[in-house]
Amino acid sequence: MDPVIILVEPQLGENIGTAARAMANFGVTDLRLVRPRDGWPSEKARNAASRADHVIEKTGIFETLEEALADLDFVYATTARQRDMLKTVRHPVEAAQVMRKTVSAGGKVGVLFGRERWGLNNDEVALANEILTLPVDPDFASLNIAQAVLIICYEWRMSGNDREAALPFETPDVPRASKQDMVNLFEHLEQALDEAGFFRPPEKREHMVRNLKTILQKGDWAEQEVRTLRGVVAALQRRHERH
Repeated sequence: MDPVIILVEPQLGENIGTAARAMANFGVTDLRLVRPRDGWPSEKARNAASRADHVIEKTGIFETLEEALADLDFVYATTARQRDMLKTVRHPVEAAQVMRKTVSAGGKVGVLFGRERWGLNNDEVALANEILTLPVDPDFASLNIAQAVLIICYEWRMSGNDREAALPFETPDVPRASKQDMVNLFEHLEQALDEAGFFRPPEKREHMVRNLKTILQKGDWAEQEVRTLRGVVAALQRRHERH
């Protein structure tokens, strides 16, 4: 079961929609709104959600925060400001792990996000079990709601199993160039550069060859890439021969 995302008195439909889109990016679908300023449903929210309709359509609307939290077992309040409360403060990575443990034990978790302009008030933070904050620059700590939601949902997904945290695509699994492939490339390139009169003055030839080998060895070359480079060298040789 994924965490519930609760937005308290969100002002703009666009912000609700982009938050829903951020949730959908990482498979989180339970969105709750407490007294959205411009009412609900909102076409601006739907448009900004960019096809995250499955989140928008099941969004829950609540008159009070207490009602929105009633069925939850563990809640985080997000804030960029230190509060005069004796509450555990968590980094998002750690908070995601705590939420995973709670869900694994059969609990239901949620994350509170405050108003665009000034966040959550102290009474609202007091309803949470713990505080979740981000390691932002203290001189510019304010985040757009959708940005904050995206970070938390990302960390939630990364804290899951390997399937959930897997990338949608990976580096192609192609044969890597062997040392012999690289030696052949060096020899081919060196021959072509000799023919073009590149190594001047002659007394610097050894040093220049060594530098070229060092440059080429920095790459983690695939067999196909080495073949392509040799094709380029051969094409330049043919052009040089014609002239």
